[in-house]
Amino acid sequence: MSLKCLIVDDEPLAIKVLESHIENIPSLSVAGTCHNAFSAMELLQKTAIDLIFLDIHMPKLMGHEFLRTLRNPPKVIFTTAHKEFAIDAFELEAVDYLLKPITLERLLKAVNKISDEYSAELKPEKIVDNEGFIYVRAERKMIKVGYNDILYIESMKDYVKVVRSSDKALFVKQSISSLEELLPAHMFLRVHRSYIVSLAKITAVTNHDVEIGNTEIPIGRVYSQQLSRSLQNR
Repeated sequence: MSLKCLIVDDEPLAIKVLESHIENIPSLSVAGTCHNAFSAMELLQKTAIDLIFLDIHMPKLMGHEFLRTLRNPPKVIFTTAHKEFAIDAFELEAVDYLLKPITLERLLKAVNKISDEYSAELKPEKIVDNEGFIYVRAERKMIKVGYNDILYIESMKDYVKVVRSSDKALFVKQSISSLEELLPAHMFLRVHRSYIVSLAKITAVTNHDVEIGNTEIPIGRVYSQQLSRSLQNR
């Protein structure tokens, strides 16, 4: 499913940056761009939009003021260079709040939240588990990885190894902690400072190890109680 996006920003360069990032994300497509809230209002009357990237600080009508005028607004991700508007963003139930300059990694994190929300609205919980996904940068491209395809993740110095059931492992230049933030907590668990496992893929547990197929993964002492609670709740 491709989400139709509208970018609203009075800075042409900011629009170009977002458009460039979105070209790398297959689940998004740019349906229009506007330089002010009034043009955006007109476009929304003619075009079905799933997601608005909305700048806050704009002339005549601020982004958060514009959002309050919409009766049934699409999902919104605020974009701004001003930290002081964060409270307004969360009061208006925005999906996320991105500070400029916006990086592709930070944008992907916000988009993953959108993907989770749409899946939760459209599908039962068990199907959401199977069909949710993240994008990771590996092999000089952004690769879509389904939650259900991940067996475990291992930290390896400057990289993390994402071990999959359907294909070869991916080596991602990212910290294991930042990747952990992108994954749903009810499906994945940190069991060691160097390992995250898919709870559904665990085949056996000992006092010291988690087994996923023929692979033994050590359990860190500080993570053992959380692992026990997670297994009992499944």
